[in-house]
Amino acid sequence: MKHAVSISLGSSARDKRVEVDFNGEKVIIERLGMDGDVAKAKKMYQALDGQVDAFGMGGVDMYLRVAGREYPLKAALKLIENVHQTPVVDGRGLKHTLERRVFQLAASKLGGMPSFQQAFVPVAADRVGLATAVSEVSQSVVFGDLMVALNLPLPVHGMKNFIRVAKLMMPFVSYFPMSMLFYGSDGAEHEPKYVKYWQESDLIAGDFLFMRKYMPARIDGKTIITNTTTDENLALLKERGARRVITTTPRYNGRSFGTNMMEAALTAYAAKGRQLTDDELNALIDELHLTPEVNLFD
Repeated sequence: MKHAVSISLGSSARDKRVEVDFNGEKVIIERLGMDGDVAKAKKMYQALDGQVDAFGMGGVDMYLRVAGREYPLKAALKLIENVHQTPVVDGRGLKHTLERRVFQLAASKLGGMPSFQQAFVPVAADRVGLATAVSEVSQSVVFGDLMVALNLPLPVHGMKNFIRVAKLMMPFVSYFPMSMLFYGSDGAEHEPKYVKYWQESDLIAGDFLFMRKYMPARIDGKTIITNTTTDENLALLKERGARRVITTTPRYNGRSFGTNMMEAALTAYAAKGRQLTDDELNALIDELHLTPEVNLFD
């Protein structure tokens, strides 16, 4: 039996441990939230190094991949500077494979490839694969990275403009302190912001943490693409009026785990002792029939 552990800077209230079956191979997938305690997370990585088959880094990325180049997030990499045996992944592999293919993989559940008038992506810097997929099925896309990450009231329109902005920003983002990379441990709802873009868009895509922070009281008729949702999260989206929710990772025991957790599970299953390539991940996605979850509310 394999064991994959996601050590997340997020809330321990969202912890979950389940056993999954990958082609007859049992894999324990376990999330451990550190409630924003960076020192505790670093110690946990060190304590479990060599004791588990793969780590997922939750709450923050190790690298951001834009236009084929990876930019290190130095503050995040310090978390694992004492890890020498167990491979560590942050989910970016699945963000450029599973999330890049989200509409293709979900097409049978959606009745074919969908089409949208406008999409709003609150933060795309860490989900360029999803942003690309969204751009291919939407007539227009608004990216909120400058608004959400830097509190600058500057929406970015279109994938080409987003890539230009991202390539300019990434050398600076590499040196951001942890306080600017990690946005909180509880995922609690804050006051609605950027409501104009929510209202104008029929597709909202990205990390659920940012959605819950800024979601308006009503999101009637909208399609939501996200992940790491609990049953309570889905109930909230339904209550607010969402038409359907697509979680990019499968659900196990009522919970869709983050891409870092699922990539760690696949890394443990593959037993190569290293991060898997995009080609290897795509092959496993097909082999294990991993598909997004589609929840219809209308």
